[in-house]
Amino acid sequence: MRDLLIQTAERTGILNAEALASYFRAHADDPRRADELLLAAPEFTEDMSLRLLAECLGMEYLPEIPPDAVPKDFIERVPATYAQHHYLIGLRRAEVEADGEMTVAIANPLNTSVLDNVSKMLACPVRPAVSTRAAITAAIDVAYEQKSSVIEEVAEELDSQNLDALADEVALSDDLLDVVNRPPVIRLVNDILFRALQMRASDIHVHPYESKIQIRYRIDGILYDTLTLSRNVLSLIISRIKVMAGMDIAERRMPQDGRCSVRLGQREIDLRVSTVPTSYGERAVLRILDKSTGLFTLDQLGLSREDRDSFDKIINRSHGVIFVTGPTGSGKSTTLYACLNRIDSVQKNVMTIEDPIEYQLGGISQMQVSPKKGMNFVNALRHVLRQDPDVIMVGEVRDQETAAMAIQSSLTGHLVFSTLHTNDAAGAISRLLDFGVEPYLVSSSLIAVLAQRLVRRICPDCKQPYQPKPQELHEIGIDEAGPDATFYVGSGCDKCYNTGYRGRVGIFELMLINDDIREMIYQKQSAGAIKKRALDMGMKTLRMDGARKALSGRTTVSEVLRVTQSDQM
Repeated sequence: MRDLLIQTAERTGILNAEALASYFRAHADDPRRADELLLAAPEFTEDMSLRLLAECLGMEYLPEIPPDAVPKDFIERVPATYAQHHYLIGLRRAEVEADGEMTVAIANPLNTSVLDNVSKMLACPVRPAVSTRAAITAAIDVAYEQKSSVIEEVAEELDSQNLDALADEVALSDDLLDVVNRPPVIRLVNDILFRALQMRASDIHVHPYESKIQIRYRIDGILYDTLTLSRNVLSLIISRIKVMAGMDIAERRMPQDGRCSVRLGQREIDLRVSTVPTSYGERAVLRILDKSTGLFTLDQLGLSREDRDSFDKIINRSHGVIFVTGPTGSGKSTTLYACLNRIDSVQKNVMTIEDPIEYQLGGISQMQVSPKKGMNFVNALRHVLRQDPDVIMVGEVRDQETAAMAIQSSLTGHLVFSTLHTNDAAGAISRLLDFGVEPYLVSSSLIAVLAQRLVRRICPDCKQPYQPKPQELHEIGIDEAGPDATFYVGSGCDKCYNTGYRGRVGIFELMLINDDIREMIYQKQSAGAIKKRALDMGMKTLRMDGARKALSGRTTVSEVLRVTQSDQM
């Protein structure tokens, strides 16, 4: 089978045949089946591996699976847990089927015993096809949820029941799809979470008003009102959320924080929960961290080639401080994780101090701060320095003591990454000096500052050209766009929920600290003067980088204007 995969790679070019042969040689003694070994290869994506496997086996490859193509008899006869565990879903396709056959998309096509079981459950022959786990899981989630959509049904059920009696039934449910025989409040909260994940929301807001509850989802950085519920069920929804997050349901007059994990089929979801009392009752915000989305690499963040090459050299320095700056929700943690992933943790001891730990990184030691137990960033950093680290990531510099400690760490031969809340790269220097850090310490330790924002990507399914107003182009610094320049906008479609945008990409401002800027820091010159000098040396501001991304068709001019400030100084 391995030889056949290599021959297919040579014939089709789907994968690099030499790299595949080398990988198989390196794992010659591995007892796993060829398909399992191929899918475990870090050099190839799951999509590429499954395309090769499908070609090799003569099966159809399905990059997407429309949930409305899943037959009712498949949903009724194959349990959701079985479909989730084995990554398979059925779909009726009249153009390729006869004699009552059903196509079954599976992420592991050599698992014939599973296909036999499905055939028995359905009492009909099955035709295997190949698809990715992500596509199959998405289809399973939607298809099985359609079987029990509960928002309206549960809201009515809650209104018609004794709410006091239901309060005792608020208990933990592992899987958001597991709604059978659950108390209605659990089904309601599960459905709110499920819909948020379906719509790629990063936050859920439960906002009480005088006569209603508004459920709002933050999608690609923008809040949308999505559901309106009766005011009567507020206490039950908040109690359910508190139980999930391990919070005190009896305490309603003080803010609380908590966290928990839930499952959506095979996806692990972390929730960070915050509640605060308001004049109309408790308000809750849930931050969603979807572990299945994986970490971004440095190449995927959106850095220009020039900035990426410069940044790549910097993160392999032996010592110094690198700050990533921007407001809350601008992707700073994602960038830091991408940097740490780029560093060879086999040869270097990499340690992090975080609040909280958002994603687990292989080969890296991660510490969670706990202020209640006296473990803040400063104390944790003191302990980490005794662990012989080469690279340290400090989640955030919030005060003078942490800033001074991070800078001292770099001067003793460590590479330190951290974040600051500033508007631009030059503002990070002013912030450090405002903290009370001596200018000579900042100038001798700082090697780069990366400011960033997130702009929404134009939806690829409804993307169309348009001509911005001259005033808009002038504001983002494009006075002469050229005859070949084409700008795009999303017209709105089902896949982007009629917003015209789907996903986000970073825009960046990379300021490298050279001798000239070090001298200016030492002389305590203003952030404006330092920024002007950096621009003279070739730095591109956030708005300039946004203009480049608008010209390349990745975002819109209005989106760049929304998230950046004018470069006029």
